[in-house]
Amino acid sequence: MDIRAVQYQRNSEILKKYLPEETVELISEWIIDYDFKLKITKERKTRLGDYTSPRDGLNHTITINYNLNKYAFLITLVHEIAHLVTFNEHKNRVNPHGLEWKQNFQKMMQPFLTPDIFPLEIFAALRKYLQNPAASSCSDIQLLRTLKLHDADSDTIFLEHLPLNTLFLYNGSRIFKKGERIRKRFKCVEIKSNVVYLFNPLTEVEIFDSNAQLV
Repeated sequence: MDIRAVQYQRNSEILKKYLPEETVELISEWIIDYDFKLKITKERKTRLGDYTSPRDGLNHTITINYNLNKYAFLITLVHEIAHLVTFNEHKNRVNPHGLEWKQNFQKMMQPFLTPDIFPLEIFAALRKYLQNPAASSCSDIQLLRTLKLHDADSDTIFLEHLPLNTLFLYNGSRIFKKGERIRKRFKCVEIKSNVVYLFNPLTEVEIFDSNAQLV
């Protein structure tokens, strides 16, 4: 068995855990063809994945959070591979999420843009998002909402589902009161500091027990 075949087999075995089965073959080939190192990392609150161009003798590197569902993992991975392709074409001479990246991302998503891979609700939201993709899929509320429906944690509570003035926990300890919606965000007051924060409607929260003592 030649080196490429060994690499392909190894990539496929790993990716089967994280991607829709129908996408594993092409992604495994891309890892070899585009010659990058894929690192699956612990959850990061501020990003789902990232791309680092070659430096200090290291190759292209892409990292993806391990806990994404398989559809979010695929979209995030292709997003980052599009950065790699854009870097190969233009180096650092273009905007990271400019027209060049958008065109590469749109083109690279085409082989996967089918209801045979994505559930219909994700397929529809993804097609709309790809008309003008943003820097992060998290910035598209409808796409994020449909992706979240397929998370393993089915009892997730989103801020948008709570009634106005409901107390909720964020990050397990900070207590907030839900306020009015301002454009795409909710104004929420932290009880302890009385500081107002703006929250994404799809922020994952816990309902605060009103019988518990406020500290």
